[in-house]
Amino acid sequence: MSILMIEKVLNEIKQFMSQQAVLTKDILTLKEAALYAGISTSYLYKLTSKRSIPFYRPETKLIFFRRTELDIWLLNNRQATMRELSVITPTKRKCD
Repeated sequence: MSILMIEKVLNEIKQFMSQQAVLTKDILTLKEAALYAGISTSYLYKLTSKRSIPFYRPETKLIFFRRTELDIWLLNNRQATMRELSVITPTKRKCD
């Protein structure tokens, strides 16, 4: 195996391990939260500036997120399935 291939595999392992570490942390940095949510850091920062997502800013410029609150935010706009909609919405009858 060449040195370049070894370096590539090691970088992939390092990236995987950092992703796994994010799953166990309760408090996440902006970069970690973006990785966790699967969105870009710039979009996440935009959401914080609009106050569309819960975040914490201690006395510094750093922004932190609580993983459980990110989970709630990610799942907050659930869409009903077609089956659920058909049960909720009765079919219209034609007037005789």
